[in-house]
Amino acid sequence: MKSITIKGSERESVGKAATRTARNAGMVPCVLYGGDQPVHFAAEEKAFKDLVYTPNVHTVVIELSGKSYNAILQDIQFHPVSDKILHIDFYQLHADKEITMEVPVKITGTSPGVLGGGVLRLNQRKLKVRALPANLPDFVEANISELQMGNKLYVTKLEVNNFKLLNPDNTVVAQVRISRAAMKAAQEAAKAAKAPAKGKKK
Repeated sequence: MKSITIKGSERESVGKAATRTARNAGMVPCVLYGGDQPVHFAAEEKAFKDLVYTPNVHTVVIELSGKSYNAILQDIQFHPVSDKILHIDFYQLHADKEITMEVPVKITGTSPGVLGGGVLRLNQRKLKVRALPANLPDFVEANISELQMGNKLYVTKLEVNNFKLLNPDNTVVAQVRISRAAMKAAQEAAKAAKAPAKGKKK
């Protein structure tokens, strides 16, 4: 999985007044969990742009006063009106410990059902995976090459490599629905097949 580096500074004071001062200075208060003890720090709001405002997922390298920590974003709080980032929680990664996170679904292949007039619907934009940090995928590939019209692609049919999918086996990742135009065409074709041929001699 691709990684983003965020440079910040540790926070000695973590009270409401100190937090407000940090935000007023354009900084985002953060906490890193998963180590021996929580690490409080702050970083410039613009540093999180490529981490937060993207459909992709990344691991994070947090650099604080010469120390670096590998982590993932665990939780984020936004201002209810301005949508500014108020606070972020990170979770520290350890090379020998599996981690759970959601990653995007990437559609590949061409569906015969779509070519026949069906409509592709992506039911799950993200799936929950569990893996060692080194094996976390950038995305989960969903191949729709065998999807006929009316078919569904279940999570059990996805290729898994060095990671586990935690979604229930009956989770539908994608499906090809019959479009109104295709349904109408099928109905008209059925009617035409049933109707007696005009001009046919008895």
